[in-house]
Amino acid sequence: MTRKSPLDDPHNAAHAWARYRKIMRWLLAATVLVVATAIGLLFAYNGAISVHFYIAVALGISFTMLLGGGLMGLVFLSNGTGHDESFDNQMPGRDELWSPRED
Repeated sequence: MTRKSPLDDPHNAAHAWARYRKIMRWLLAATVLVVATAIGLLFAYNGAISVHFYIAVALGISFTMLLGGGLMGLVFLSNGTGHDESFDNQMPGRDELWSPRED
């Protein structure tokens, strides 16, 4: 049976999601800075290339940073609130799985 998750408490959940949104705002600011720097450097070294190239670079960098950071933020949220410990793992441990069998 699973134990009650700390995220079931509205106060804890509100605090955790507020922290997650704060992390995502910082990540968005960092993403905008990185994209602007990358576009600026590409323009400085290559000049006027097709606008589609700049759009693809901006979308690629943005998508990668925001998706990776968002998923990492969810891992931090889950681990930081104790949500991970609320689940009972019924699987045998590593030592039980890989111990030599006595026949």
